[in-house]
Amino acid sequence: MKVLVDTHSHTVASTHAYSTVHDYFTQAKLKQLQMFSITDHGPEMPDAPHPWHFGNMKVIPRVVDNVAMLRAIEGNILNTQGDLDVLPGMMPYLDFIIASFHEPVFAPSDVATHTQAMVNVIKQGQCQIIGHPGNPNYPIDIEAVLTAAKANNVAVEINNSSFTHSRQGSEANCVAILEMAVRLGTKVSFGSDAHIAYHIGDFHQCIAKAKQVGLPETQIVNRTPESFLAFLHEHGKSVALELADWCQGLSGENHVEET
Repeated sequence: MKVLVDTHSHTVASTHAYSTVHDYFTQAKLKQLQMFSITDHGPEMPDAPHPWHFGNMKVIPRVVDNVAMLRAIEGNILNTQGDLDVLPGMMPYLDFIIASFHEPVFAPSDVATHTQAMVNVIKQGQCQIIGHPGNPNYPIDIEAVLTAAKANNVAVEINNSSFTHSRQGSEANCVAILEMAVRLGTKVSFGSDAHIAYHIGDFHQCIAKAKQVGLPETQIVNRTPESFLAFLHEHGKSVALELADWCQGLSGENHVEET
């Protein structure tokens, strides 16, 4: 199993991360990634960049050395109504949104509260990916969340750092999420959640657990640039058209069939 797109990483704009956009382009090329995404934290996180950061990402080239970069955000779930801290003025500049719980923004509560908030953020239609839903500090009704995600064409993230150095105790939840995704046919994304460029494209735990439960590769939305851009096109995202010619040039390199 090969995954050629990373959907989740942080730059020095999120001040507990340590790499620049240039660093990520360099490491992505070395690791033979074809596309990665910068997803710095939404403004309610204590170390988040100013909202202008997201609007000005338009100055970053779409493609450097034949590696493409997507301009995105890891938004914070604010309440049980499913609101995010992604301001309306930021939306036109973003290729996609990851929606996540973070302790400084949404205090951990109970299964019913977490599930209500996550299901409602899915139903609101702003986000395309639910970030690290296996976090043991935010237990959820996995079936309810994945059922809502499937109904609204939202991918649930399996976050590699949840197995290695973040959100300790996530593994059993992540495996349960993968098992439910197999049963329901819910789409999944793999993200490194890199906070330093050396971790970009690290999906080794995600891939191992996906193989363990028999997840079909076709359910992984970011297995290739073609598959991820097709997924974003289903959400009406213009980046799919912006990168269409570049993506067409990769067709001879990728052998994973799209859904």
